[in-house]
Amino acid sequence: MPEGPLVRTADRASDVATGDASALSLPVEGMTCAGCARRVEKALREVDGVADVSVNPATDRADLRLAPGGADLPRLIGAVAGVGYSVPTESVRLSIGGMTCATCAGRVERALTAVPGVVEASVNLATETATVRVVGGGRVGRAPFVEAVREGGYEVLEDAAATGAEAGEAAADRREAARDRRELMVLAVSALLTLPLVGQMVAMAAGQGHYLSPWAELALAAPVQFVVGWRFYRGAWKALKAGTGNMDLLVALGTSAAFGYSLAMVLLNGAAAAGHLYFEAAAVVITLVVAGKVLEARAKRGTASAIRQLMALRPDRARVERDGEEVEVAIDSVARGDVVVVRPGERLPVDGRVLEGESEVDESLITGESLPVAKAAGDAVTGGAINGAGRLRVEATAVGTDSTLSRIVALVEAAQAGKAPVQRLVDRISAVFVPVVVAIAVATFVGWLAAGGGFETALVAAVSVLVIACPCALGLATPTAIVAGTGVAARHGILVRDIETLERAHKVDTVIFDKTGTLTEGRPSVTDVVALDDATAESEILRLAGAVQQGSEHPLAEAVRQAASDRGIALPRAAEFASRTGRGVIATVEGRRVVVGSARLMGEEGVAAEDSAAVRESLESEGKTAMIVAADGAVLGLVAVADRVRDGAAEAIAALKARGIETVMLSGDARRVAEAVGASLGLDRVRAEVRPEDKAAEVERLRGEGRVVAMVGDGINDAPALAAADVGIAMGSGTDIAMETAGVTLMRPDPALVAGVFGLSRATLGKIRQNLGWAFGYNVAALPLAAAGLLSPAIAGAAMALSSVSVVTNTLTLKRWKPGRR
Repeated sequence: MPEGPLVRTADRASDVATGDASALSLPVEGMTCAGCARRVEKALREVDGVADVSVNPATDRADLRLAPGGADLPRLIGAVAGVGYSVPTESVRLSIGGMTCATCAGRVERALTAVPGVVEASVNLATETATVRVVGGGRVGRAPFVEAVREGGYEVLEDAAATGAEAGEAAADRREAARDRRELMVLAVSALLTLPLVGQMVAMAAGQGHYLSPWAELALAAPVQFVVGWRFYRGAWKALKAGTGNMDLLVALGTSAAFGYSLAMVLLNGAAAAGHLYFEAAAVVITLVVAGKVLEARAKRGTASAIRQLMALRPDRARVERDGEEVEVAIDSVARGDVVVVRPGERLPVDGRVLEGESEVDESLITGESLPVAKAAGDAVTGGAINGAGRLRVEATAVGTDSTLSRIVALVEAAQAGKAPVQRLVDRISAVFVPVVVAIAVATFVGWLAAGGGFETALVAAVSVLVIACPCALGLATPTAIVAGTGVAARHGILVRDIETLERAHKVDTVIFDKTGTLTEGRPSVTDVVALDDATAESEILRLAGAVQQGSEHPLAEAVRQAASDRGIALPRAAEFASRTGRGVIATVEGRRVVVGSARLMGEEGVAAEDSAAVRESLESEGKTAMIVAADGAVLGLVAVADRVRDGAAEAIAALKARGIETVMLSGDARRVAEAVGASLGLDRVRAEVRPEDKAAEVERLRGEGRVVAMVGDGINDAPALAAADVGIAMGSGTDIAMETAGVTLMRPDPALVAGVFGLSRATLGKIRQNLGWAFGYNVAALPLAAAGLLSPAIAGAAMALSSVSVVTNTLTLKRWKPGRR
């Protein structure tokens, strides 16, 4: 690792072994003075294993001397964070080759964690990737991790992170295609050599036929054992060198025992050994395990198909206007501000804003929206969407890793790399799984001999124990479900930031909705203009109200101005504009003092508004916000504005209540307005006149009552409340999504997706439980049967191969999940 991010002094490397202190240097962000340095120093000094600390605010570094045994790096980082500062970290993603089971993944994880500066390493067997979080402060190189993986007996494959997105994806596709062809060829050869041995076994069981010559059996079985099966010996040797075990070791031990016994019988007894050989058992086990791996690999790719579909959305080339001409360039050559031309039927290459043209755009694979969306000049478009019948000129606003599609892919990959809490238990079991199985096999062999079962019977039972145990099923149970669940969710417009959020979601019993922009469209419009006397026309009320609102950026002000524009009313200039937060606005228009706002503002300005009370209450009971318009101390009338409830909002609330989840709405509107909207949607509770800064407090209050709370908001104004909730759900609009604010982002403003989040959580966690139940149940049931001599090695090998395939196939049913399902 390059110097800078984290330094362990080279000349003190031997000190760790001899018990002396070693040196460590951490970058620290956020320090501004000596007082900051003292706080960081004190916090680090309190961590177990720290002998001495010196913090320099000028270099933004903390230099530590560690006591024998050192200190836990995550605890050091946590100590710095606990006093309000941070140790910068970066993530490195690696594609790992050569893993076959959960113990392999655990070994790679341990090798990566041992690299100096690594905070956390997570290996996903399903996607064959490793995500390493390392102390940053500068660009982190890959070399130390590549070396650590290789020393552990595996390899780091070329991927997008190392070679660029397009080259990496192409290399991965070529690699997988070549591997598939190679594996199918190997399987075909193995099956052809094994079939005569199986045919002999079947014929003899049926009482027909005769045994093959022992030498013929040896000739058929040897290539399967030592050519096709060489992978198992290689994997077993690497595991043994690393001081651990894996599936390869179990297969190698089991098949070698059967083959070795049979070979000894042939060499000692010649033709008389016929009928006492187990060459077919070894060959069948190897062939079936290889077949199972082929099926497993294809099924695993099926669980990860969603991320592949997303990555395939971006075109390789774009048509850009350069010097007055349309030029086709590589997608990586497009820069922000370039004008891209998109013809009918083409995919949009970048995020951008339409400059010219009208069309309908299919965004279904990005936002999950099934219907095409109309786009015209000024509208935002998302890269990867399919253009309809129109020709569009688009100004690029986000390219490369800043694009929506790239951010979605990164978010889904990050979620898929995470581990569910139950996986940590599985990891601990997997670490001791192989040694325990080998011990059971030895005990089985000794037990049968002690019971007088004979050497041959004892050997067959021990071999069956070795080949039937399956750490693969345990290793695949959780990650495949996570990959499939987060992938299918992304296809439907639900982006899950991390697996912990998904795990918490199924426990939610209370959902809080922000009203504006979440349950409503967030685009209020004028519904009524009411004059209180015949002397004042409605157009005059709207003209004065619109003139005053020219100085405001509030959505209600925009609605009034838009209504005046729609009616062709010219707005005069306003002077001496003043805003009264939460109450209204005041300005001078054509020499008249005009006040627009609430009854409270009227009282503050000495305007008698009692005559408007009945009309105002009637409008507010319909869910409309009524603004009183007064000029020179006299009320002229009212302007009513309403924010239309989103389609499907009521059905979404009903779906949540059907799950037993309580629904709450927070709104800054007047009580009658908020309650009218709440009643129309069937909400359980409504809290009105809530200021933005009070929303987080309401979340904390409910959590304090022991509730598990989800907050649904627009992800911008509601950021504190989203962060305070157990599950924060940000409702986005395709290109404007708050991915960094909430645990879940909805790619389109559809309230129905909120219930889908909880359905997804239950479906994914349910599938994890099913997979683990099958994997544990299989091993718990199979090992005693094999030890009791009730399973032949061939049947045991078939069962072992099918167990992993069954787990992954069960996971694939998640691909049928839809947001409407419970």
